[in-house]
Formats: sequence, C-alpha cells, structure tokens
Amino acid sequence: MKHLLGAHVFLTNGPSSAIDVAEKLGFTAIQIFTKNNNQYFAKDLTADEINNFKNKLQNSNVKFVVTHDSYLINLCAKDSDGLKKSRAAFIKELERCEQLGIPHLNFHPGAHGGIGEEDGLKLIAESLNYIHDKTKGYKVKSMIETTAGQGTALGYKFEQIRKIIDMVEDKDRISVCIDTCHIFAAGYNIKDPKEYKSVIKEFDEIIGLDRLQCIHMNDSKKELGSRIDRHEHIGKGFIGLEGFANIMNDKKLERVPKILETPKEKDQKEDLENIKILISLIKK
Repeated sequence: MKHLLGAHVFLTNGPSSAIDVAEKLGFTAIQIFTKNNNQYFAKDLTADEINNFKNKLQNSNVKFVVTHDSYLINLCAKDSDGLKKSRAAFIKELERCEQLGIPHLNFHPGAHGGIGEEDGLKLIAESLNYIHDKTKGYKVKSMIETTAGQGTALGYKFEQIRKIIDMVEDKDRISVCIDTCHIFAAGYNIKDPKEYKSVIKEFDEIIGLDRLQCIHMNDSKKELGSRIDRHEHIGKGFIGLEGFANIMNDKKLERVPKILETPKEKDQKEDLENIKILISLIKK
C-alpha cells in the first residue's frame, strides 16, 4: 500500500484553494484550517465555497483531509465564559467540516488551568457530549490529538485519552491523532526500535489502533520527556531519522495518513523536502 502523505496547507482564497496547493505539491493527505485559527468564529461558508471545495477534492489526488480547530478552543476552560465560547466555536467548526464533507476535526483536548487533571478530563468529556448532542446526525468525528503535556495541557498520556473516550457517550464520533513530537516530548520513546514497538503496543491496548486515523509527523526540538511542544524538520530533532524509519516501515500504520506540521515558508518547499526524506526511509 502506498502511504498517504502531505502537510498542513495554507489557504490562499477559501477552503478550495487548499486543494490547488496540494495538487501542485503532490500531496495525497492534507490538514487545513477552515477559518482563521486565532479567532473563535468566522462568517458562514457560502454555497459556492462548499461546492468548489467538494468538486476540486473529488477530482484531485488528495485522498484524506482533516481540519484542525482554532487554537483558542479549550474544552476544559475553567472560566464559564471561555468554556461557553469554546463549545460554541467547536460546534461551528464541526458544522463547517460537515458542510465540506471533511471526516475529522482534530483538536487538542484542553488545558485544565489549575482545576486538576481528573476534573479537566471530565469537563472535556462533558463538553464533547454537549457538542455531539447539538450536532446529532453529523458524520464528522472529533479527533483527539495526543499532546506534549506542556503547562496544564491534558492528553499527554494514552490513559488520559482513554478516560475521555470512556466518558463520551457517542464513541463512534471519536477518532485519535498521534503527534510524534508531542508523544516523544511526553516521554514515549519512538526513536529506539524496541521501545517504539512497546509504545505502539501500549497505544493499541489502551486506545486501539482502529481509532488512529491520522499521524502528525513532526520531529522534536526538545528531548524525550521534556514536556515541551516544539516541532522540528524530519531528522533534525531528537527523534531523528531512526524514529521516523520505525513509523514508515510499520505495517500496522501503513494505512494511517501522515501529515507534516513542521516549520515552513508560504511556498511550502520545506514540506517537499521532508516528504522526500520520509519516503527515503521506507525499506524496499
């Protein structure tokens, strides 16, 4: 099977412009923001924007699209106003995904801000239950991303993600994304081949590989267990080429779309170089 590979793509003129960029760069998997990622809300998508996106996607080589939500959203915000805004914004993000036919909305679980990890996890699940109730019938899944655990961020242990899933009523609405930089910074050694196998086995036993629908392929500027989220180009960080060779040659993960979130300029030439490196790691 050929790997689905790509990167986060910048929009130049509405969601459909991402497909133009992806085609130009030869991506088969992409991540996008459907709106400004530093704002809670945006004006509604027009019928033309929705149709253009769907038509271009259907006639392209892009086989997988995921949306990343706004960085402002925190589903366990300790202040009621922030929580209310976050929930409303997440609903709008799901609505945009549903309109565009995008199957997953990727999000960081949230930062508890001092209320404690257990209460934070409960609040995330409560938020998802509220959100899913308001979006009944939607096909788009809420995709939980693993985190580095920086500050009070939750989701840096597989067990935490499992707890959220256990408390979510509509489990069919949940998928999961592994971010390689994040799990490495959280203490999961994916660099060492033997340790790597243990990490994937642990993920499968706790969360389940069937829920893993995307991998963010990012090297780490910081050491194993640093709990610091800093992305680096493939092979230039502490995960190194060894860690990415483990992933690229793991038959269990061959079907999972792999998307770069590494530093880049607007022309995204760095993404092409990183993808070239990833492909070179595949053993013939």
